[in-house]
Amino acid sequence: MIYAIGEILIDFIAKEEGKLKDVREFEKHPGGAPANVVVDLRRLGAKSALISKVGDDPFGEFLIEELKKERVETKYIIKDTNKHTGIVFVQLVGAKPEFILYDGVAYFNIRKEEMQWDFMKDAELLHFGSVLFAREPSRSAVFEVLREIKGKIPISYDVNIRLDLWKGREEEMLKDIEEALKLADIVKIGDGELEYLNKNGIALEDFNFALVAITKGAEGSTIIHEDIRVDVPSFKVEPVDTTGAGDAFMAALLASLFYMGKLDMLEFSKEELKELGSFANLVAALSTTKRGAWSVPSLEEVLKYRKFSFLP
Repeated sequence: MIYAIGEILIDFIAKEEGKLKDVREFEKHPGGAPANVVVDLRRLGAKSALISKVGDDPFGEFLIEELKKERVETKYIIKDTNKHTGIVFVQLVGAKPEFILYDGVAYFNIRKEEMQWDFMKDAELLHFGSVLFAREPSRSAVFEVLREIKGKIPISYDVNIRLDLWKGREEEMLKDIEEALKLADIVKIGDGELEYLNKNGIALEDFNFALVAITKGAEGSTIIHEDIRVDVPSFKVEPVDTTGAGDAFMAALLASLFYMGKLDMLEFSKEELKELGSFANLVAALSTTKRGAWSVPSLEEVLKYRKFSFLP
């Protein structure tokens, strides 16, 4: 079972062009980067579970129901009687999303004493992102989990920087990212985020990762394992909505490791890195052809476009 810890929320995606202040209609979609990853994993055939928190409200009920429809394990999702379920308003500009993300919501209120720690019994990997670091008590809860499991199961980290959550606190954000990088075995980062970290004195070369994936949008991705580095071209599609494309890439990368039997990431050939990079690029590309973050096709649909040697 692959677990993710982090936010789950409602994406209200604008149905019309223009500035958000002028939009009159929105579509409701489930979202949140870690939630996207576990749903995408399930669609690609890997068992998954989410550790998170929603409000004890209709939106929280909706999100749990949607996860159950996707066959994602939901027993580790806490209902908060004091905070509402998180929401985000999204405007697509040329298929790229612009966000207004709301604060003071349930997923920022995860407390370590509320969590069920028995997930470690069957966890093969734990995935996390940066969003929960922006607020306490979720920040402390996530770091507590990461430190507890470090060295026991593999940890994957999507750096996914959200600067609007850290206004005036960028130095604090960078310290948390640096600490998170020390705990991660797998890191996925966008080229823009990589440039931002480099400008602020954080270099990935200073850490000891088993696997690094750098996503570059239409330019594809770069996969790095020890001294092996491969550049993998993208698949060309006509994008409709790129919301969640990075999460689709992340899920496909983890699914590749699952199918290869290499979640331990001890050894890879150059060809294996190319294969898992190609699979992740294809899944991410296909996810952009539909609206909403939960737009990854099933494994059977992916295989109509190309066969991969590590897949059954």
